[in-house]
Amino acid sequence: MHSHDHSHGSSTRAFATVTLINLAYTVLEAGYGFATNSLALLSDALHNFGDVLGLGLAWGAAVLAKRSPTPRHTYGWRRATLLSPLANALLLVAFAGALSWEAVRRFDAPPQIPALPVIVVAAIGILVNLGAAWLVRDGHAHDLNRRGAFLHLIADAAVSLAAVLAGIGMLAMGWTWLDPLTALLVGAVVAAGAFGLLRDAFNAVMDAVPRSIEQAEVRAFLAEQPGVSAVHHVHIWSLGAGEIAMTAHLVRPDDGDHDGFIDRLNHALDHRFGINHPTLQIEHGQGCEHDLHDRAPHAH
Repeated sequence: MHSHDHSHGSSTRAFATVTLINLAYTVLEAGYGFATNSLALLSDALHNFGDVLGLGLAWGAAVLAKRSPTPRHTYGWRRATLLSPLANALLLVAFAGALSWEAVRRFDAPPQIPALPVIVVAAIGILVNLGAAWLVRDGHAHDLNRRGAFLHLIADAAVSLAAVLAGIGMLAMGWTWLDPLTALLVGAVVAAGAFGLLRDAFNAVMDAVPRSIEQAEVRAFLAEQPGVSAVHHVHIWSLGAGEIAMTAHLVRPDDGDHDGFIDRLNHALDHRFGINHPTLQIEHGQGCEHDLHDRAPHAH
């Protein structure tokens, strides 16, 4: 329990720090964007503001995940970290559409943009976003909440780099059309990143098997355990915050080492598949169908 508390605490601090840093930079970038009439800066600022909202949701989800289980919420509030990326992805899709529309509208008559402020402010954005991504890098491969924040920040750094390059093109060549083109590219980057996050977040909320796990491999692994003659009622889903749950019924007629078998199998599932919250039901009969009834249609 202590390790979970420490992990959630560091997660909360990381999200708080990253959110406040991005909010400060968003205000700075939006101010320069309005002052210079640069759609590249304004679009990046709008994108960053969407990220601030998303990071705020992730921060809130990390706080909720620290709440202890109760008689009603027996898993605690860890699944809040699955709802946050879903809302985050929807925000990104909305902002991508708005940015693309404004960029296309400006192509007819791109305004004159002072290029140097665009280059300087966007370069600061690269440093800010890469530094913020470094703060939330730990565990992003297994925690969907952190993954959403990490991908946002990396995408922001790429967008800021595009704005720097556009500013250099405007400064050196006088190509004012690079400003709306950059904004259009921002919309494409945001939409592409949001699609994958939206898909993964939706699947997690719908209790789908995590992408890192093949259910058939888990089932085969269970079936090859000593004494196991049949496996059924296998369900694998994410609890959020890097926790993966599983239920399975194992037919094992001779279970003289019942407790030792369960302990060894729990450790093996965690080590091999990352399933750290398994619930295993051992059955003795060959034709056990306790889960096959009208009130449990998911087991049929």
